[in-house]
Amino acid sequence: MIHSTIRALMSRKQRKDALNILQSMSERIKNLPGCIDCRVYLELQKNCSLLFDQVWESAEDLNRHIRSDEYRNILLVMEMAAEKPEIRFETISNVTGMETIEKLRTDSEIHI
Repeated sequence: MIHSTIRALMSRKQRKDALNILQSMSERIKNLPGCIDCRVYLELQKNCSLLFDQVWESAEDLNRHIRSDEYRNILLVMEMAAEKPEIRFETISNVTGMETIEKLRTDSEIHI
């Protein structure tokens, strides 16, 4: 699984346009093969930065998406940023949820 994030600081004027572009894209990206999730966030803690968050089943799925014509819209948004955007691609090998919290809260010998 690959987690892709783009964090971009936008001017007030650019932020509205960028948010509209990313929200529209997010809905289409969610329907692409290999896309687990795609969301757009407005970070209040970081000068109202935009966070574009995607999770892909495999590197191949993400690579296909990055090479697509539609990805140019994401590049356009990055060019609109007031500063160089922060871009991260993280490989996730294991995912757990509530069961981990329950185990840790009931058994002091278990560690993540």
